[in-house]
Amino acid sequence: MDSNENRKNDASYAEELDELSTVDLALELSDYEEEELKELCETHEDEELAGILEQSELKTQIRIIKILDNKRILRLFSYMSKDDIVDILGEVTAGKAKELINLMKEGDKKIINQLMGYRDDCAGGIMTTEYIKLDSSLLIKDAIAKIKEIVPKTELIDTIFVVNRSKKLIGTAKLRDILIAPEEDKLESITNEHYIYVEPETDQEEVSLLVSKYDLTAIPVLNKNKAMLGIITIDDIVDVMVEEHTEDILKIGGASKEETIDSTILESIKLRLPWLFVNLITAFLASMTVKSFESTIAQVVALSSIMSIVTGMGGNAGTQTVSIIIRNIAMKKVEFKDAGYLLGKQLLVNLVNGATIGAITGLIISVIYNNFYLGIIVFLAMIANLIISGICGILIPLVLAKAKLDPALSSTIFLTTATDVLGFFVFLSLANVFLPYLI
Repeated sequence: MDSNENRKNDASYAEELDELSTVDLALELSDYEEEELKELCETHEDEELAGILEQSELKTQIRIIKILDNKRILRLFSYMSKDDIVDILGEVTAGKAKELINLMKEGDKKIINQLMGYRDDCAGGIMTTEYIKLDSSLLIKDAIAKIKEIVPKTELIDTIFVVNRSKKLIGTAKLRDILIAPEEDKLESITNEHYIYVEPETDQEEVSLLVSKYDLTAIPVLNKNKAMLGIITIDDIVDVMVEEHTEDILKIGGASKEETIDSTILESIKLRLPWLFVNLITAFLASMTVKSFESTIAQVVALSSIMSIVTGMGGNAGTQTVSIIIRNIAMKKVEFKDAGYLLGKQLLVNLVNGATIGAITGLIISVIYNNFYLGIIVFLAMIANLIISGICGILIPLVLAKAKLDPALSSTIFLTTATDVLGFFVFLSLANVFLPYLI
């Protein structure tokens, strides 16, 4: 009997399930066998199962959808946010998605088709259509009655979006302000007309930056006529931030966000191999640089073991700079025009760091090899290579961003090439100059 069967037969397991929150249970489902998922679907009411489905991983959602018939799926959808439904429909087969959409009510069908028309990574693709929108001419008492009527069907209730008679957004009102305002006042009297909004094609990363900058719990999505299409809530923004940060980290490492631990061997090979070829080319460039100084290295064998220290430190310093610049580019805090100021600061930082690390390394090398001039070479080469890595660490991502290319995707490859090739060249050139004192 396997572990899953043991767990299933354990009398205390059922009690543990009851104590789990919806999120915790949803996370556990990825380890469930098909029979266990079927039992879960059979033992939970529609509203409970809908909550679990919303919180589950995408692969688990698809597995659950495959178990259920269309009528049950539509009942679950009635308890779910439209944006979450769209995410699921985007992953099932085209035929299944069309089948489910055709069975929906006309109003739901229209909304779902509209949301599915947007890219996954733009404002339209992550917005929800479940929010409270009220006319500015409503009396406060009528607004409260309307809110009570709409609340069960909406995702966000603390912010009320206020529109004029032309259905254009004119501002927002806080639920707290509505509840304490005089009942005979109009809603427009407590409406804040200063609001931040995005258009449906705005990139999701830009949306997340706006929400973070202005500390918003939700941001409206408007068309060109300022009519509301939907809102993006903070929970979706958190998901976007995690996704974007993960993507940047993977790109810096030369990996792809499409690859997961569940990817097949063939998928992993296809996603990794191209970048390994690019790295191979850069390795050859560094190798050719070293080859051009073969005669120098042959006369002073110690150079071959020392030069990797210099280039390694340059690479590490450059990676520090690249990481900081890429992060600030993503947050829209730096642009190409800031390069001059950044370079001046980085030159000073890396000059001090290079001199400090170079002095320590040079002293150790002098003692190990009993050669003062070898220590001087290391000291000078370390300063030069850290300055080079700092300059490249700033300019490479800024130039790539200026050229409308993703700096996270290619910066480390160009940086490695620069620090290796130039690092070897500087170090071995200095060794060539001091050669009479090394032999």
